[in-house]
Amino acid sequence: MTTAARTTPAVLDHIARELPDHPAVVTPTKTLTFAQLRTEVRQAAAALLAAGIAPGDRVAIWSPNTWHWVVACLAIHHAGGVLVPLNTRYTASEATDILARTAAPLLFASGDFLGSDKAASIERSALPELRDIVRIPVDAEDGTWEEFVATGTDLAAVDARAAAVGADDVSDILFTSGTTGRSKGVRCAHRQSLDASAAWAACGQLTSADRYLCINPFFHNFGYKAGILACLQTGATLFPALTFDPETAMQAVEEHRITVLPGPPTIYQTLLDHPRRAEFDLSSLRFAVTGAATIPVVLIERMQKELDIDIVLTAYGLTEAAGFGTMCRADDDAVTVATTSGRPIADFELRIGEQGEVLLRGPNVMLGYLDDSEATAAAIDAEGWLHTGDVGELDEAGNLKITDRLKDMYICGGFNVYPAEIEQVLARLPGVAEVAVIGVPDERLGEVGKAFVVTLPGTELDAQTVIDHARAHLANFKTPRTVEFLDALPRNPGGKVVKPQLRERN
Repeated sequence: MTTAARTTPAVLDHIARELPDHPAVVTPTKTLTFAQLRTEVRQAAAALLAAGIAPGDRVAIWSPNTWHWVVACLAIHHAGGVLVPLNTRYTASEATDILARTAAPLLFASGDFLGSDKAASIERSALPELRDIVRIPVDAEDGTWEEFVATGTDLAAVDARAAAVGADDVSDILFTSGTTGRSKGVRCAHRQSLDASAAWAACGQLTSADRYLCINPFFHNFGYKAGILACLQTGATLFPALTFDPETAMQAVEEHRITVLPGPPTIYQTLLDHPRRAEFDLSSLRFAVTGAATIPVVLIERMQKELDIDIVLTAYGLTEAAGFGTMCRADDDAVTVATTSGRPIADFELRIGEQGEVLLRGPNVMLGYLDDSEATAAAIDAEGWLHTGDVGELDEAGNLKITDRLKDMYICGGFNVYPAEIEQVLARLPGVAEVAVIGVPDERLGEVGKAFVVTLPGTELDAQTVIDHARAHLANFKTPRTVEFLDALPRNPGGKVVKPQLRERN
C-alpha cells in the first residue's frame, strides 16, 4: 500500500486512516496501532511546538531503537522540523560537533543504557543553541519523555504545521564521514526518503501482513528508511530491537511470527551456526536483505535452505543517494545475490565512470551537503551524476559488483569507516610523527582498522597507548584493533601515502 502524498506526515495520516487498528510498532513494553501512533506523534509534535521548534529547525535523536525513537522521528516531521539522527556509538565530543553544526535547539537522548548515559554526557556549555534535552528511558525509569510530551496542547497548530510540509522540504540530515576526516551532513527531501524506501520495500514485496524485526539501528539509513519509513508506507508491523542477541532474536521470530529480518551478513551467520537454533521455530521468516560486505554464496544458499527464507536479497546504497542505489530482485539466483548488489532501484540511473567509479543519477540523489557547496559540487557533477567513490563493474544483466573503494573507506560491522578521520585523531597523540590507517579483514566484523604509526625521534609508544587514545576520541567501530610501527610510511613521488603497499603487509 502506498500513497501519492510524498511527505512523512501525509503518509502517517494515510496509513492511520487505512489501517487504524493494525499494530504499527510492538516492543516488550508498548504496542501502538497506526491510529495510536498518529495520536502519540501529534502529541509529541505539539510539545515540540510548545518548546519553540520552528519549521526547518534541526532536532536530533541520540538513542537506541525504542518506540520513542519512532514517535520522536515522526513528530519532528509533523512539526515541520528536520531529523538529525546521531550514531549511538559516537562519543560525546562527536555528538557535540554535529549538534553544534546543525544548531539543534532540542535533542532526544537516551538515559541509562548499557552503562552509559547519552543525555548526561552532553556538555551544554559548548552548545548555546541547545535549549532542551529530552531523556528517553531505556534501562531505567530516568526519563523526562512523559513530562515533555504533556506540555503539548495545540493539536490544531500541529495539523496546520504538518499540512504545510512540502515534498521537497528537507526531512533529514544524516552524517557520513568524509575522506577529509570531517563528517558531512547529507540533506534529503521528504519525497526522496519516502520514494527510495518504497522502492526497497517493493523489491522485498512488503505488505501489511509482514512483521519486521528491526535489528538495524534507527540512526542508520537501513533502520530509519528501510525500517521505519518502509513499514509506514506498507502497513508492515515494526518490532524494534534494542541490541542484537541471537537467542533473543530467535525467540522474537518464534513468538511474533516475524517475516522480515534484514541485517549484515554476520547476523545470519550467527543464527545459522547457533547451537540452539533447532529449538526455535523460525519458519515464519520470508524476506532477508543483507549487504555491506563480501558474502559467500554458501551463506545465501544456507539462508534459503536452512532458515527457509523465501527471498534473500543483497543491496548497495549510500547516504548521498537517500541510502539506496541498487538491489537484487526476488527471482535472482543465489550466485547473483551473493556476488552482486543487483540493479538500480528508485529510478536511479547507473553507469561506470573513469577509473571504474560507480556513478548514480536520479531524483533521489541528495539535495547536497550541509553548508558545504564545494563538497557538493565535487560529489555531483554538472550532469547530475553522483560520484560514489566506489569502484565497480556490471555483468551482462546489468548487476553491479563493487570491487574496490576509491576513497579507502572500509566497512566495520556494517558501518562505514573513513581512515582520514582516525588519522587526524591519532596525529594528535604526543609522539606520533605520521600515521596511516587501513581496513583489514576480520572474520566477525568484515573489516577492522589497522594503524601504521611512525614515531618522533626519541619517543617510545606502544600499541595499547595508540588504541586507548583512539578509543577515547572515537566510536568503537572506528577504533583500530591493531597497530604496527614503521620507520617511514611508503609514499609515491607526489608525497601521498601508498596504502596498497600497506595492505600487502597483511
